[in-house]
Amino acid sequence: MPSGCRCLHLLCLLCILGASVQPARADDCSSHCDLAHGCCAPDGSCRCDPGWEGLHCERCVRMPGCQHGSCHQPWQCICHSGWAGKFCDKDEYICTTQSPCQNGGQCVYDGGGKYHCVCLPGFHGQDCERKRGPCEQAGSPCRNGGLCQDDQGFALNFTCRCLAGFVGARCEVNVDDCLMRPCANGATCLDGINRFSCLCPEGFAGRFCTINLDDCASRPCQRGARCRDRVHDFDCLCPSGYGGKTCELVLPVAEPTTTADISLGLTSAVMVPATGPVPHSAGAGLLRISVKEVVRRQEAGLGETSLVAMVVFGALTAALVLSTVLLTLRAWRRGICPPGPCCYPAPHYVPACQDQECQVSMLPAGLPLPPDLPPEPGKTTAL
Repeated sequence: MPSGCRCLHLLCLLCILGASVQPARADDCSSHCDLAHGCCAPDGSCRCDPGWEGLHCERCVRMPGCQHGSCHQPWQCICHSGWAGKFCDKDEYICTTQSPCQNGGQCVYDGGGKYHCVCLPGFHGQDCERKRGPCEQAGSPCRNGGLCQDDQGFALNFTCRCLAGFVGARCEVNVDDCLMRPCANGATCLDGINRFSCLCPEGFAGRFCTINLDDCASRPCQRGARCRDRVHDFDCLCPSGYGGKTCELVLPVAEPTTTADISLGLTSAVMVPATGPVPHSAGAGLLRISVKEVVRRQEAGLGETSLVAMVVFGALTAALVLSTVLLTLRAWRRGICPPGPCCYPAPHYVPACQDQECQVSMLPAGLPLPPDLPPEPGKTTAL
């Protein structure tokens, strides 16, 4: 048989076998799967509908939370005998099998798994578990939301459990949260309930007023000046020729002046020492005007009062100097010996002074006395 015919024969045989096996698997799934609550999957297993479970989809799903119950349809909770309630969690024999009432209370069944307790005098609660103790006798003594505790009435005295921010036997004292002075830089602390707030002064911010606001952040300085931050203030380091708070002013520039244009009272006088006799016309030349000093004083901005004082002082100084010069010239011309040692430059000059200090001959050292001038007794010759 040719190879092509042999392959075709094998392929037909596999198709026949596959057709005969597939109905057998479907028939096998339907035989054990509850097709009313599910269907057969391609792999031959049962696929359950919502609300059903189990290997063959034979069991319903109970209501979530159902404790002592069963179901006939999905999401049911049918209580067993002795149980009641929506979730079958209430014991119908609770008052007979085990009494929940405490402290001598009597249990009464109300049906449907519900009951109530008849408490003895001085007790109360769902199961008579609480006693009329100090908290109830005091009538809720705790203040500001405090919780009264007395061990369910069995304690001798009550205690108050205070909320945060309150202290005291009955939570009546509000804790001063500003006691530790949390606010800095002179800020005002405002006390609250378990909290505080700081009222910051100008120039500071933050929860504790510790942040110094940058007053240079807005760049207030002009002319490219450097800004220096301070406390709620700033300084501008202005360049030369500018002034003002923000360097907005242009300062005037002083013009150069000459000696002839400057008043004598506005300047300082400089004495020029004389090396020889001073003529009468030299009185006006004793004072020289310092232009640099005038410019410096103009830049310093002298006031009107200062200028007047300078004028008066300059006039008095000029008058004093002129008087001194005149007196010196007068004494020189008359040849009157001025007080003090006689210091004359002429080597053989002997003044006609009657003073004993002026009887000394002024001779150069090493020269002999003239023959016509012998030394007198009691006289001294200066060598």
